[in-house]
Amino acid sequence: MFETLSIGKTALLLCISSESEEEVIRETSILNGCKVLKGRVGSMDSAKIFAAIETAAKKEGLIKDLYREEHSLYHTVLEAYSGVCRGQVGLGDILRTAGLTFSVVRGPRFPGDDTDGEWIAVALYGNIGAPIKGYEHEVMGFGINPI
Repeated sequence: MFETLSIGKTALLLCISSESEEEVIRETSILNGCKVLKGRVGSMDSAKIFAAIETAAKKEGLIKDLYREEHSLYHTVLEAYSGVCRGQVGLGDILRTAGLTFSVVRGPRFPGDDTDGEWIAVALYGNIGAPIKGYEHEVMGFGINPI
C-alpha cells in the first residue's frame, strides 16, 4: 500500500490513521529505516504538551538525552504547535484548550537515502478551542528538522 513514504508523510498519516492503517504505516516505516511513535495529549498548558511529546520520544528511544537531539525535537514540536495555534503559540492564558494526537518519526528524510543524515518530524492533529464542549474545531500542525 505504502511502498515509499518520506518521514513527513509518515508523521502526517500516522497521526490521522485508524488502528488498522497505523499498523501498515508502522511496518512500512520500520522497513524504511525509521522509528515512529504515536500518542495523545490534552491540556490548556503549552508546556505540558511539549513535555508529553518529549517524554514519549525519550521513552521510546527516538531521541537520546543529548542537547542537539532535544533541541531539534523542541523546534520541530514548536513548528507543529505553531500550525495548530495558527501562529499564536498559546493556550490557557487566552482561554483555549487542546486535545491532540501526536506522532514523531525519526530517520532519513526519504527511504533509502541516508546521505542527508537523520531528521525528525512531528505531526499534531486534534481539536482546539474554548474549554467548553462543542466550542472546539479541528486543527493540524507539522514540523520537520534535521538532528
